[in-house]
Amino acid sequence: MSTTFPPPPDESQSPEPPQLESPQLEESSVQEPETQEPESQDVTNEPIVIRLAQDVSRLVDRGAAIGSNARIVIAIALGGVFLDAYDLTSLAYGIKDIARQFSLTPVETGLVSSAIAFGAVIGALFGGYLTDKIGRYRVFMADMLFFVVAAIAAGLAPNAWVLGAARFMMGFGVGLDLPVAMAFLAEFSRRSGKGNKAASVAAWCPAWYAATSGCYLLILGLYAVLPAADLSWLWRVTLAFGAVPALLIIAVRSRYISESPVWAANQGDLDGAARILKRSYGLDVVVERNTDTDIYGRSVGIPHKASLRSFKALFSTTYRSRTILALVLGCASSFGYNAIVFGLPVILSSFLQQGPLTTIVAALVLNLAFAFVGGLIGVRTAPTIGAWKMTTLGVSLQLVALSGTALIVGAILLLALYLFAQGFGPGSHTMTYAALSYPTSLRGVGVGFNQTLVRTSSTVSLFLFPVLAAALGTKVFWVIAAAPLISLTALLLLRWEPSGYDIDAEDYAPTGAPIASPRALGSRQGALPTN
Repeated sequence: MSTTFPPPPDESQSPEPPQLESPQLEESSVQEPETQEPESQDVTNEPIVIRLAQDVSRLVDRGAAIGSNARIVIAIALGGVFLDAYDLTSLAYGIKDIARQFSLTPVETGLVSSAIAFGAVIGALFGGYLTDKIGRYRVFMADMLFFVVAAIAAGLAPNAWVLGAARFMMGFGVGLDLPVAMAFLAEFSRRSGKGNKAASVAAWCPAWYAATSGCYLLILGLYAVLPAADLSWLWRVTLAFGAVPALLIIAVRSRYISESPVWAANQGDLDGAARILKRSYGLDVVVERNTDTDIYGRSVGIPHKASLRSFKALFSTTYRSRTILALVLGCASSFGYNAIVFGLPVILSSFLQQGPLTTIVAALVLNLAFAFVGGLIGVRTAPTIGAWKMTTLGVSLQLVALSGTALIVGAILLLALYLFAQGFGPGSHTMTYAALSYPTSLRGVGVGFNQTLVRTSSTVSLFLFPVLAAALGTKVFWVIAAAPLISLTALLLLRWEPSGYDIDAEDYAPTGAPIASPRALGSRQGALPTN
């Protein structure tokens, strides 16, 4: 005897790319499924039959068994995101000491600050492609090694050139990591209900802010115990410490982390996918061979494998609007976030005339109490309210906050509002749009391409902020305010809701199969219905 799936889904619910070009669009609404899915996969003594890759995708969408390793894999992937954020933030406080120690000009300071972003641009471009080509696990373990080597080299750097090179290498690791981390988060999570794919991907945001806050806590602790004469090399300890969590992740990798079962199945390795489902999902799965239909007896398409043509597919009719929206949100959010967060010590010490200790404490409180809390709200609301509404609200509040800060009206409170809105809005959901706009076969390439341009925006902001801040003073906030304004415009023009949408089903749609209308899909399936 063998266990089979529930009755086949209604064919009218087949996924379709939303008609985003229509100017007449109704308000987004993400509803709960008509029948509530269980919190975990039912486990019986009977094996579950799989025939094609789509069967593996459906099993993953239903959720993992209680006590399985799937949630641990998600936690480890978030650990990679933690490293990304820590490494990007760790230079923010010490950049003034570095400039003074190495006698750097403002332009040279900007180059050292932005070296990590330059590396991330290159890493994301290659990392996204390699994630889809050779698999999630191999790329993830490779970027952990980059983090270890680069962190130690940066902490011991004898001059600005070595520091810049180490930070570039560190950035390359960051670029490799984000596509693979988003793939793990999406491909080890259920499609709907509590803790769905959108919520898991959005969890990158509080993980990011936890790392940012952890970096400031480390700086604060060292600032408290080190003699004043030794504070000039505090930045070295902060940078080198980034190797510690990377080594911890490497130490636990063999016990818990594995390849994505959906990716393995899409490569034709159903036996490997079955082993992963047993190990990470606690499911007893058997492969039934010599068939070209799924467990419902339906013929499905064969998913594409990664190639250089995958980049072209991002701008096909199906994905063009999603790609554009994800890019606009990511680039605008990155520009504004980097200018605020990485420039926060400069803002507090220069514009608001605060001392070093006050600067560290204020930056810590703003990140932990507002950005981190906002990120948790973004995770909690992803399955119910959805990404579109929360992102729209977030960028609207950011626009208000930056406008008020430019006038120095309650500057600290408005910066707090900006970070809070970043947490539950664009901070949580720029990666939701990047990762869940594409199925498994394109997810690595899609996130990698997105992050290539987003990191380009980061590079520009990291390089320009010190120059603009010196030239414009507090008026620099008017420049930063363009970022949420652009995001808000894009959201109102291109309404796409990825939360709850069966994106991976697009990998298996038979060629020439009829596609349901946007109205038939309904808002629960992801597209906003047209009028």
